[in-house]
Amino acid sequence: MELKKLVIQEAAKIDEVMRQDIDGLASTFDPLLIDILNYGLFTGGKRLRPFLTTSAGRFSGCQDEGLYHLATSFEYLHAATLIHDDVIDKAAERRGSASVVERFGLAEAILAGDFLHAHSMQLVSRFGGPKAMAIFCQATAAMVDGEYRQLRKAENLDQSEIDYFTVVKGKTALLIGAACEIGGLYGGGDEDICNGLRNFGIHLGCGFQIIDDLLDYRGDSEKTGKATGNDLAEGKMTLPVIYALQRANEQDRQTLLSIMADPQERGQSLAQVSDLIERHQGFSEARKKAEEMVDQAMAALPALENQGSLKERAVLEQLCTYVLNRDK
Repeated sequence: MELKKLVIQEAAKIDEVMRQDIDGLASTFDPLLIDILNYGLFTGGKRLRPFLTTSAGRFSGCQDEGLYHLATSFEYLHAATLIHDDVIDKAAERRGSASVVERFGLAEAILAGDFLHAHSMQLVSRFGGPKAMAIFCQATAAMVDGEYRQLRKAENLDQSEIDYFTVVKGKTALLIGAACEIGGLYGGGDEDICNGLRNFGIHLGCGFQIIDDLLDYRGDSEKTGKATGNDLAEGKMTLPVIYALQRANEQDRQTLLSIMADPQERGQSLAQVSDLIERHQGFSEARKKAEEMVDQAMAALPALENQGSLKERAVLEQLCTYVLNRDK
């Protein structure tokens, strides 16, 4: 099946399971909480993490419908982190609509994020068991650590590629790796299969984030749902900037550093910064690194020969191609 059709089909199934789950909570929990959950969960999203969980589960031989309930835990946790991110960033919009904090209020947003985090853990424990729960909690802890590392490095404009990937793995890639690993575990995969799926997810997550960095400078805001130059406005040292600084002559390096250090300048200098990054191969080098990460992801997939695994391997390889070529 064509990847786009499969992703739409799987996303619809994930949404159906989540809607049934939220409807089941409505008789127990406050109506405002249920309203916020419905708003926060069903106003867009790629459903990448649960898609990877179900695909990894089938790759390992699972045909159990419980796999979808397990997969929703990753979307719940992802939604919780987005809600809390918008609280931290005081963001008024998310995916082209009002953020949860903007629409419902600060306390309400924090509490809804807390609930989704707790509910995601409950589902992993129920459907995945203690080992899956341990993997899930380790990935969640790494996400928090990644946020702290990013906060600590926020004023440091002299960051390396290693600094960048330390944050990206914590904030993004390890959770995607956990989504794959736990899917494989639920499907009955042995240690080698689960480790391979985990490494696949980590490398794919790194590639995914680099493409996000590129889209922030070169994407179409109508497609991405985010304002172009948002990372620059926030002063984030993303990979294209890091590479440009490494390659720039002293004059251009100082110009770029001066802009990155000044919040007012950052908000007005997207074209100039983009030109500097382009001039010093920041975009092209970041693209090469994304391709390298995706190549490593595909190489990490275990070589299983049964028909179901071969089918899912083809799906995961198509997903890798999509990640590199996506425009939103």
